[in-house]
Amino acid sequence: MTETPTPAPANHHPYGTPTTPHLTVRGEAHLEADPEIAHITITLTARGTDRRTTLDGLTHRNTTTLDLIKTYGDAIEKLETGTLAIRPELTRHGRAERIRAYHASIQLTATLNDFTALGELVARLADHDLTRIDGPWWALRPTSPHHAAARRGAVQAALQRAREYAEALNTRLDALLELSDTGTHMGPRSARAAFSTHAVPFAAAGTEAAPDAAPVDLEPVRQTVDAQVEASFTLVPPDLG
Repeated sequence: MTETPTPAPANHHPYGTPTTPHLTVRGEAHLEADPEIAHITITLTARGTDRRTTLDGLTHRNTTTLDLIKTYGDAIEKLETGTLAIRPELTRHGRAERIRAYHASIQLTATLNDFTALGELVARLADHDLTRIDGPWWALRPTSPHHAAARRGAVQAALQRAREYAEALNTRLDALLELSDTGTHMGPRSARAAFSTHAVPFAAAGTEAAPDAAPVDLEPVRQTVDAQVEASFTLVPPDLG
């Protein structure tokens, strides 16, 4: 019985050949879009001479703040609790160290999709004692259609550039060999502001926010989305004579 020989694989020419020339181009797209969400960070603090009382005060402030944020309903896309810390402040008396006071803090992060509500919430939070607000950080959602639009734009730009090169050689594109995504990312277009109330004695902490606090006027920062691709094509062999 005679075995049929296995055909040898075709040689791969990564840089093309005279009969199958290759063309590799880059495509880029740069889009601007209004932000869809904004993040703020709220840091609540408490101070007292007794650890239990300090922690109770922080817990009360945390509950009050969470209740306030949750009143904004669907405008809040995400609400998360971050780091909780409590530390003693030491003072030296003679040869011994004694605890002078306790400092406690907790950090919250809120993501909002309603920027009118954001300005109002920032104003009401800033009216609380021993409260610091950092932000806003403007952003697009990871699932935003603007990301897909940028990727499509990068592919179209690569295809258009390849066709122009082929036209300059009096030929045309034959087949797509490879398409590589070399990056889709947000541009560094962000803004941040910080608001904090003045520290007051612990006994006065926990004052409710004024219900008629004037909203903070926040101007959203437009976001940039960049996408880059690299595409390789084969060309119909041009007549260079």
